[in-house]
Amino acid sequence: MAKIKSAYFCQSCGYESAKWLGKCPSCNQWNTFVEEVIQKPAGQVPDWKGPSKEARVSRPAAIHDIEFAEEHRMATPDGEFNRVLGGGIVPGSLVLIGGEPGIGKSTLMLQLALQMPGLRILYVSGEESEQQIKMRAERLIKPGQARQTYILTETSTQNIFKQIEQLEPQLVIIDSIQTLHSAHIESTPGSVSQVRECTAELLRYAKESATPVFLIGHITKDGSIAGPKILEHMVDTVLQFEGDHHHVYRILRAVKNRFGSASELGIYEMQGNGLREVSNPSEILLSEREEELSGITISAMLEGVRPMLIETQALVSTSAYGTPQRSATGFDTRRMNMLLAVLEKRGGFRLSVKDVFLNIAGGLRVEDPAVDLGIVVAIVSSHEDIPVPSRICFAAEVGLSGEIRAVNRIEHRIAEAQKLGFEQIYISKYNKKGLDLKRYSIEIKSVAKIEEVFASLFA
Repeated sequence: MAKIKSAYFCQSCGYESAKWLGKCPSCNQWNTFVEEVIQKPAGQVPDWKGPSKEARVSRPAAIHDIEFAEEHRMATPDGEFNRVLGGGIVPGSLVLIGGEPGIGKSTLMLQLALQMPGLRILYVSGEESEQQIKMRAERLIKPGQARQTYILTETSTQNIFKQIEQLEPQLVIIDSIQTLHSAHIESTPGSVSQVRECTAELLRYAKESATPVFLIGHITKDGSIAGPKILEHMVDTVLQFEGDHHHVYRILRAVKNRFGSASELGIYEMQGNGLREVSNPSEILLSEREEELSGITISAMLEGVRPMLIETQALVSTSAYGTPQRSATGFDTRRMNMLLAVLEKRGGFRLSVKDVFLNIAGGLRVEDPAVDLGIVVAIVSSHEDIPVPSRICFAAEVGLSGEIRAVNRIEHRIAEAQKLGFEQIYISKYNKKGLDLKRYSIEIKSVAKIEEVFASLFA
């Protein structure tokens, strides 16, 4: 009988230690180490033996002798999903999808499996029964459409690989990775060592068989993927499925992608019959107003290669307490404080005694600096109670000295504003270099200082 061996793992980052530590030396978190029994019998072969019985021996090759072949991607009927992945599913890739409970991860993946009738797909569920999955499938598609989608309710990786060898699927979906357990590790499912071992076995299977594998993962209270951080390092792509339970829109965001851009996002609308793609997100992020209201502006932002127009809302009111409140939803509060300091120093607005509230409509989290000018104008509009015309949008960064700085890919922002019927767009004068103004019917106003913007809008 093999000797039982135990080790201590950090639940935050996966750091392994031979003894218990109060503070993790890797991530500096306190009281995160847990003891787990690890017993791997010597001489035991992996459950997935690969397509051939002979062991492969890798040999070094000169880089100029390596033949490069264009990678073949499996396109899905979901255009938003293809965009986030970088053009489609790469054979042999391991994709991790994380999100809050009940946000729609299982619905998204089951809908993807049912929409690809030409592929033999294995959907492995460790959380739901076959009847529950069948009930959801009946709501998503018409009965009898998905002939090649197979459901397996199993949590043991050894049994899963036995069914995989018999079925030989072209796509595997695991729901979820925290429910699987391997006989190689004597610890409970969902623990650090079990999650890491099960992911390693699935990674080996995906690479040796060139079969794409999708893993659904839970997230912790702080929004990160549950389990060790090493799980995110092992997979090829990490997708975050997020949204508000009180709204119908969901956002699929690429956090890491070895085969495409890591700044893409796809937008879906949750309906009774599944998730619907939102091909033009600017229409849902802009509210139709019957009357002009102060404190509302439109900004042109970029997410990956996709331009979007979003609505920024600001409210400036007299502080009822000793300390003014600063609150921002969907925007960095520290950057908002910086913009308020610029307005007070360079614009002469007394905002230090005012409460300032900022909101990005639609539930988006914005990091593009091109929304700075729109936010500054919205704050001044609310402070002076002067509305900004709804057919004007902004795309520029604001510097600490009050200068209007240039942003990248201004052509795409202008084209998106023109397509949605806007009449004017404010940009930095430094963005005019190489810009063909004759191509656009929208009026392009170039400015260099925030004073010029205020003089033009508020006279």
